[in-house]
Amino acid sequence: MVSAGTGAPSTGSTTKRVSGSTTGSTTGSTTGSTTASRPKRPTEEHQERKWALPSSDAGHRARETTIRTEHLNRPERPEPTGGKLSTRSTRGALATLVAGALVLAGCSTASTTHRATVPKVTTTTTSQPATAGALCPLTGAPVPGGGNVPQRPALAVKIDNYPTARPQSGLGQADIVFEEPVEGRITRYVAVFQCQEAKSVGPIRSARNIDIGILGQLGKPILAHMGGIPPVLANIAASPILDLNLIDHGTLTHQAAGRVAPYATYSSTTALWGAFSSDTTPPAPLFSYSSSAPTGPDVTPVTQIAIPFSSSSNVVWRFDPSIDAFQRFYGTTPDLLSNGTQNTAANVVVQEVQITYGPWYENTLGGLEVQANLYTDASGPALVFRSGVEIPGTWSRSSLGQPTQYTSTTGQPITLQPGPTWVEIVPNTITVTATPPTKAPTNAPASTTTTVAHTPKAKKAK
Repeated sequence: MVSAGTGAPSTGSTTKRVSGSTTGSTTGSTTGSTTASRPKRPTEEHQERKWALPSSDAGHRARETTIRTEHLNRPERPEPTGGKLSTRSTRGALATLVAGALVLAGCSTASTTHRATVPKVTTTTTSQPATAGALCPLTGAPVPGGGNVPQRPALAVKIDNYPTARPQSGLGQADIVFEEPVEGRITRYVAVFQCQEAKSVGPIRSARNIDIGILGQLGKPILAHMGGIPPVLANIAASPILDLNLIDHGTLTHQAAGRVAPYATYSSTTALWGAFSSDTTPPAPLFSYSSSAPTGPDVTPVTQIAIPFSSSSNVVWRFDPSIDAFQRFYGTTPDLLSNGTQNTAANVVVQEVQITYGPWYENTLGGLEVQANLYTDASGPALVFRSGVEIPGTWSRSSLGQPTQYTSTTGQPITLQPGPTWVEIVPNTITVTATPPTKAPTNAPASTTTTVAHTPKAKKAK
């Protein structure tokens, strides 16, 4: 049983395994992915990626996919102001589309490919007439500094979380941060900005197929990334997401001093929004909010949450009553950003998913694409942490464009505290440990660690 931090849980801790449900998610977005035994994981994340279907050796022969290829005629990307397209353009790699494996569940086959317009880095944000007490759509909190909700779409940036990539920049200005599992038992961030700007965001890395499920609920968000393997890029192009592949828009990025590739590429939210300056539609809210913490028989106080993705990503959130928020650690080490501030969230949402692997390789060491169904009649257990309490329940979602619904064990929608939210997308093989406050010693028998399986409502799952 995995405990909080790096040691055993403190006396009185409650271990919640947000897993084990037979109605957990199964993959529905790609053909050929499997839930078979976990493949050998690479120990390092390589800069160079080689896309291929799994080999037909004994370990893969049973799930080998028969494919046919078709040519994808894509229009030329526009050339950004002040520079030519990068020589690292992926247009050539996308010339061949694996039709059998690239059908994206929930996306129309007649979808439109969205491309960045000629970006103008020095842009101004349009706004509606001032509204008293205007609230940011993705935090439920007042607009920083007062005034209006910025008239611009949600902007998602793929940020690396490999140990060498730390400390990151810009996460403190994000409205929502999704932490997703990728190959090699490491994680990456999808940092979503709307109400605030960040002068420096990064290091920016490549896209993954799971990003589509994460971002589809935001309408038509911008996704800024540094390329990806051909099938993933083709699926993004077929989705409602506004694709901003920075490999083709090098003038929007800069290489940070003191950083070494591939952990050196950064940008600013102003530059990235400028690539779609004509889009002035803010996203609809994803969550419901309330200023007071919910109550109920299953709502319990909590001081710490441990999510052991891996030895290099042993995530721990600790509640700080003085700021009414959770602060993030790796074990006992504070998770600091490049400006010295600690990653902090008003809400931590643990969303359990069933992951599968393949059918594509993400690197030369055999790391298969990590997939999870987040929207095709999907559901699973969830734990919501806010205001120093834990609220168990379930998550559910029926389509790509529908926001994820979080429901308590009593069947009520779970409301979040106004402020930034981190959504932890956790494989159902990982045990999440929640630690309650320490109680004064008594003569009662010592408490024991209890494993609780939160069973979701009967629904289909990815």
